[in-house]
Amino acid sequence: MSLPPGFLDELRARVPLSRVIGRRVTWDLRRSNQAKGDWWAPCPFHHEKTASFHVDDQKGFYYCFGCHVKGDALTFLREAEGLGFMEAVAAMASEAGMAMPERTPEARQQADRRGQLYEVMEAAVRWFRLQLQTGPAGPARDYLTARGLDGEASECFGLGFAPGARRALTEAMLAKGIKAELLAEAGLTIQPDDGGAPYDRFRDRIIFPIRDAQGRAIALGGRAMDPNARAKYLNSPETPLFDKGRNLYNLGPARAAVGKGQPLLVAEGYMDVIALVRAGFEGAVAPLGTAITGDQLRLMWRVSPEPVIALDGDAAGLRAALRLVDLALPLTGPGQALRFAMLPPGLDPDDLIRREGAGAMRQVIESARPLVDLLWQRETEGRVLDSPERRAALDHALRAAVQQIPDPATRSHTEAELNARKRALFAPLPREAAGAPRNSGTRRRGAPAAPAPARAETRASVLVASDEGERLLEGLILAICARHPDLVHGLEGRLERLDPSDPPRAALLHDLLSGRESPAGRAALDALLDDPHLRTAPPLQGGAGPDLAGPVLQNALDKLEARRAARAELVRAEAEMSGLVDEGLTWRVAQLAQAREAADRPQWNDTADLGEDSEALSAHLSSLLEDEVWRKKRT
Repeated sequence: MSLPPGFLDELRARVPLSRVIGRRVTWDLRRSNQAKGDWWAPCPFHHEKTASFHVDDQKGFYYCFGCHVKGDALTFLREAEGLGFMEAVAAMASEAGMAMPERTPEARQQADRRGQLYEVMEAAVRWFRLQLQTGPAGPARDYLTARGLDGEASECFGLGFAPGARRALTEAMLAKGIKAELLAEAGLTIQPDDGGAPYDRFRDRIIFPIRDAQGRAIALGGRAMDPNARAKYLNSPETPLFDKGRNLYNLGPARAAVGKGQPLLVAEGYMDVIALVRAGFEGAVAPLGTAITGDQLRLMWRVSPEPVIALDGDAAGLRAALRLVDLALPLTGPGQALRFAMLPPGLDPDDLIRREGAGAMRQVIESARPLVDLLWQRETEGRVLDSPERRAALDHALRAAVQQIPDPATRSHTEAELNARKRALFAPLPREAAGAPRNSGTRRRGAPAAPAPARAETRASVLVASDEGERLLEGLILAICARHPDLVHGLEGRLERLDPSDPPRAALLHDLLSGRESPAGRAALDALLDDPHLRTAPPLQGGAGPDLAGPVLQNALDKLEARRAARAELVRAEAEMSGLVDEGLTWRVAQLAQAREAADRPQWNDTADLGEDSEALSAHLSSLLEDEVWRKKRT
């Protein structure tokens, strides 16, 4: 259906964005400016206590500084309420008192047909529920009771029973005046290829109604009572109402629970979801008979920024988790993460809860692992990494995986985490363990003895232990950005990688990136401007403009990144040279570090390089390595 020009603009003008969103949030009235249409609230898309969700009525847009969701009123209705585009338009039109444009005959016919299918599905669900109370459903009731589901649980989830007769549902629906073609279009009956009479798709099965985000029945799932049935679980086929790759079981109630602070849990099947909900984990959903799809991932992220994937603790569950890694990597980013809760071997959520209680399930959820853990496990488990070629193959596989991540900051942090794990994996073994196999088979039995750790004198050298130069550069970068906020634009990715370890500085960085001001960030800035090494810097003086501050900021970022990269390489080199160090190397490295530290002191009159002769230092270090100063010279 097409809308006339200007209709959406008129709609947005009549309905303030704050009125649409206000039904789902609690405004922070101390921070909001109602007169100007400037509103703040805790974000409805992720769990938080602070008001980082901003609504601007004048511009008609919202933005969360925490999870970075953004959009207008229609976007909010689609993302938060699960409405389709035209449904969102109709909801806003009703709110504004505007009549929807006349539909074309084809659009009216399609809408009417969908309405009829919804009615057919609801009629079938009611009939199946009645059948669960009949005599033939006795084994089904016994099965549900054995699984811990009483009448209250069956009522809550609308469970039913499909009799074994070939046309039981068909005859009942025809008797109600429902046309046979509607039953077939809704996926309730099957038309034989030989042209015979249609028969019921679901027979001798426990019925699980599948509903959309608005609570409308769109499909059915059936669990076979016959242990010899060809399919233990059977779902409705694709219909005008049902796309199994774009829906989730229990989505509507789970979304409401997540809005109240519950985690979004993704289990494998209907019984797992029901067990989780009855154990108090009301934000549980499940895919519908297939592996999780990209559309389902996006649907989950509309509900929660970090769903927890609770997979069965068997080989199939682990394989499903590892497959999901490849699907999720090109989609992940801020506000779109995953965690994996791996259950004990041989148990699914239903088994674990019935055997050990809700507390055991809670522990599994709380120990859920991030996606990077699964990626690392997939690429290293069972691999022997005892040669440069095999390690290079690992590097290539990890690099290819990380390059799929579209968000630069997420990609950078993931790469840093994997590099740290590689350094730990490839670090030399202690001498006494030289003959033992390495983790993941990386060191063969009988390999040459590993060198002893570096001496304390070397570890205490200025080059290894001192980070004052980096702290000074970090402070300079933050102070310049605070004094010249226009320079932040375009450098967000590099600034995010600063990752200050000092909490006040981290708060200041968050303020700079979000355009806010917090007490902790203000205190950090005051401390930087009082620093005797920084307060005389020309870029921080009152008359300094971006023409001066910009080049200094860029150079400081280059220097800090280079220093951190060099430090990482030195740590690796130290590990490789452990046990081969003598006092000569210790003294030379200390002298080199002292010279570098002196060279690193800011020379504000030399903004092009801040006073460091990088080529000379690089040449000096190269000469030390070429001379193999750590080896004893023969006399």
